[in-house]
Amino acid sequence: MHIHFMGIGGTAMGSVAVAASQIGHRVTGSDHAVYEPMRGVLDRHGIVWTEYADGSDLVLSAPDLVIVGNAISRGHPELEAVLDARIPIASVSEFVGQHFIARNTGIVCSGTHGKTTTASLTTWILQHAGFEPGFLIGGVPHGFTNGCRPVPSATHNTRTGVFVAEGDEYDTAFFDKRSKFVHYRPNVAIINNIEFDHADIFDSLDSIKKSFVQLTRLVPRSGLILVNADDADALNVTHHVFCPVQSVGIAPSATWQITNIVANPDGSQWYLRSESAILGPFALPMAGEHNIRNASMALLAAMHVGVTGEECILALEHFVPPKRRMEKICVWKGAMVIDDFAHHPTAIRATLQAVQQQFPTAAIHAIFEPRSNTTTRNIFQDELAECFTGAATVVIGPVHRPERFKPSERLNTNQLISDLAARGINGYALTEATDSWGSSVIPWLETHVTPGDVVLLLSNGNVGGLRSILASA
Repeated sequence: MHIHFMGIGGTAMGSVAVAASQIGHRVTGSDHAVYEPMRGVLDRHGIVWTEYADGSDLVLSAPDLVIVGNAISRGHPELEAVLDARIPIASVSEFVGQHFIARNTGIVCSGTHGKTTTASLTTWILQHAGFEPGFLIGGVPHGFTNGCRPVPSATHNTRTGVFVAEGDEYDTAFFDKRSKFVHYRPNVAIINNIEFDHADIFDSLDSIKKSFVQLTRLVPRSGLILVNADDADALNVTHHVFCPVQSVGIAPSATWQITNIVANPDGSQWYLRSESAILGPFALPMAGEHNIRNASMALLAAMHVGVTGEECILALEHFVPPKRRMEKICVWKGAMVIDDFAHHPTAIRATLQAVQQQFPTAAIHAIFEPRSNTTTRNIFQDELAECFTGAATVVIGPVHRPERFKPSERLNTNQLISDLAARGINGYALTEATDSWGSSVIPWLETHVTPGDVVLLLSNGNVGGLRSILASA
């Protein structure tokens, strides 16, 4: 089958395109541009892509199916040509659900935070135990070359394996406004947490919870839902389901209670306790209570499909976190530079606590980029002022694409710095939104950073190029 990926430069689109080519489909693609590392990935797999045009060449090539990326909207010239020609279209989530997960056992890792880490952990445990799982993860897990892999030797309608999917609650495509994860029909659904996010598509926390309710109602009665015992909103969406529900967390009421936590510079150790069993000790080379919970969810999901507790213990000891999850990228002027994807107040707070655990005597200098569709607005104005507790200094980057919002709707970064100062945290805000604003942070760091400190980059974007500036220096 000839499959064309419209928007092939995206991480998920490109990864799925490669996986589709690996099971025998002829794959082409188009985009405005494709940057590294995805450009190299496509080249290595012989996938030809072109820049967007009027769509006439695409129609002439007569693909059997066009996968339409989430960023493509009506009015796009290629899309309009495809619709006029009545070529079949699908979203990438729909394609993955039908052609990769199909009738394999599906494990879906969902939640506002921790999806990539939990999906990577689950995949690693299964791989280490010899299951050879398929997966779709928003990053490339350690030991693999692509963010998506079909179940080896699997074709549509097989029952041969396990597929792990990072379950995103974001909408699917211009023609399908359901959350992506409803296409994955999980046997095991992990719900790490639920908070308000994605303000561009959800108008309230309740609307987000409705999407998660849809997910829980797809789990078969023979399946399992694993839910955060310490998150009331996550627990709330599991009240009326048709399968077993097990809660996981610190709370004494948890089905699986996390106990005996030992934090050290190399990571974390803990046990899991239920009414009838004690599992552990588990050791993970990652810090933070949130990562202990992520790992607990992953190992319990793996055990549900046949992995033993002993196999989980061995696998976790050798886990390597995905990129940009408390990733130590370099040492700059004697200070450790750590890069993390955290861009929501809760995630920022958890990451800071984890860094304090690993570097208890270090001064932490946080650089935060307000880039997501939620943090560029003033929705979390007060929460952002509260989540940097533990930082010695804080630099706030310029609001990404501020022209999208009225001044009264934008995050007020100067007010944020004032509120941090009232809490005893020194900092400053950049207002000039250039692609290379990271270079403007260097003088501040040179003044405040001393050997033994930690420089913590917090963003779902490029941090104004600061990451590469520090690494190259």
